[in-house]
Amino acid sequence: MPRKTIADYLVYDSPERLAQAAAEVFTKYAADGVAARGIARIAISGGSTPKRMFSMLAEEPFRSQIDWGKLRLYWVDERCVPADHADSNYRMTREQLLSKVPLAEENVFRMEGELNPEDAASRYEATLRNTFRLEGAEAPAFDLVLLGMGDDGHTASIFPHTSAIDAMGTLVAANHVPQKDSWRITLTWPVINHGRRVVFLIEGAAKAEVLREVLLGSYDPDRLPAQLIRPENGQIGLLLDAEAARRLPKSGTHGDAETGTLELTR
Repeated sequence: MPRKTIADYLVYDSPERLAQAAAEVFTKYAADGVAARGIARIAISGGSTPKRMFSMLAEEPFRSQIDWGKLRLYWVDERCVPADHADSNYRMTREQLLSKVPLAEENVFRMEGELNPEDAASRYEATLRNTFRLEGAEAPAFDLVLLGMGDDGHTASIFPHTSAIDAMGTLVAANHVPQKDSWRITLTWPVINHGRRVVFLIEGAAKAEVLREVLLGSYDPDRLPAQLIRPENGQIGLLLDAEAARRLPKSGTHGDAETGTLELTR
């Protein structure tokens, strides 16, 4: 039988309100992880929405709601650049969040974009295996995985028609992206799908049509890699601004957000 995934989405009227909702989600799943297992492990992405979210997390009321000593922060993907490079996801996070909150350096697990891509991927896989104490074919179960999506349908650094689409036997992949003429390091999609909660943060009119295709179009993950994200628990969340969601059906409201639910099959 086809596997079913329920996609629930909340639509906000501005990018700022979307970022606030993302900060609320981050705070909730950090608290849930601590309550259930004593620590929270969260994997984050780069982009404009996370940038605003990080700035909010560094300020009240969110700053005091998070038990920073029990948070372990990981990355979904990284560009192959040094940590101080303007394009580094780590640098953006450090500037917006890490430099402003009491999160110990030893609890921040960055991808080493300055290394050879294959070496960086191998080292990050070792980091995951060691910090999650994995054995054999076990995959890490993040309390929260935050994803973005490009207007080409990529997510993490799994781009259309690239080798990471077929990377199923590793936790982390080095992915050459011809359309960007660059290398990326990325969690593989089976690892993302093993997360306890997986949430997309998507904004902007440029994403509207491809988001409709990802959710409502035919299954074609070589062209639309975001379709690979079908969490094992059968649930996926999307936080959207009105521009990104303008091609999606709305079915209700929740607070100040419009809502919708879709059943995805493949």
